[in-house]
Amino acid sequence: MSNWSHEIEIASRLARQAGRRIMTIYEQDFAISYKGTNDPVTEADQEANAIIVEGLAAHFPQDGIIAEESPLPVEALTTDRVWFVDPLDGTKEFISRNGEFSVMIGMTLHTRAQLGIVYWPTRDQLFIGITDQESWMEQQGTCHPLKATHAKCSSALSLVASRSHRSPHLSAIKRTLNIQEEHPMGSVGLKIGFIAQGGADLYIEPGPYTKVWDACAPEAILRGAGGCFTDSHGNPIQYNTSEYRNLHGVVGSTKDCHQRVIQALTGLCISCES
Repeated sequence: MSNWSHEIEIASRLARQAGRRIMTIYEQDFAISYKGTNDPVTEADQEANAIIVEGLAAHFPQDGIIAEESPLPVEALTTDRVWFVDPLDGTKEFISRNGEFSVMIGMTLHTRAQLGIVYWPTRDQLFIGITDQESWMEQQGTCHPLKATHAKCSSALSLVASRSHRSPHLSAIKRTLNIQEEHPMGSVGLKIGFIAQGGADLYIEPGPYTKVWDACAPEAILRGAGGCFTDSHGNPIQYNTSEYRNLHGVVGSTKDCHQRVIQALTGLCISCES
């Protein structure tokens, strides 16, 4: 078992530092601009991005860094270790001031998610995960282990879904899987943290609407908690590519229901490029 304590310490410190800056801006008036259609960005995104990227580069100068608000490399990075940064996941929630946004920092080793940090600034909750080893949540100086092995109810699953951009396919998926509960929530990281705490059984985004920086930290946390995180075909998320969209979607769930979810998606023949 590898000891990632130094990386976790630095990434956690940077996530909290970025979170403090985000909260300062959150409590003031701020300008909103758009990177593309329905894709807002604020000074909080940009300033948090700078804090994290500069900090990672200073502490780990040999590592690659891919961050949402930084210029993206044209080709995939070839370093063994690459950091994936979403400085403000849930910008729409930040703008609407509902509190459901997070800072996400993940790292891959040899193209696979290795560790993840998700910080929830409005609640001062820090989720930490090491893939296939362990995950925990820190709040008020206390650590709480995270386990996401068994569904809440094997016959009726519960879903955590996007509050701002819910997939049109979810209604059909819910009927097929007999999903009785749906919890709307912002930020992929917070959704995965909710599953890891036992609040829901699965998260599904079947379309190509998330990016690799949305997936890396959540994957490490959920898999560290004993859960599963794949694309909608059940395959590993691809991090070693210059295509930054998750073209085949993402599925995160407790271990005992994951294969059933993948089979249901296959049976529904949902086009992940739609």
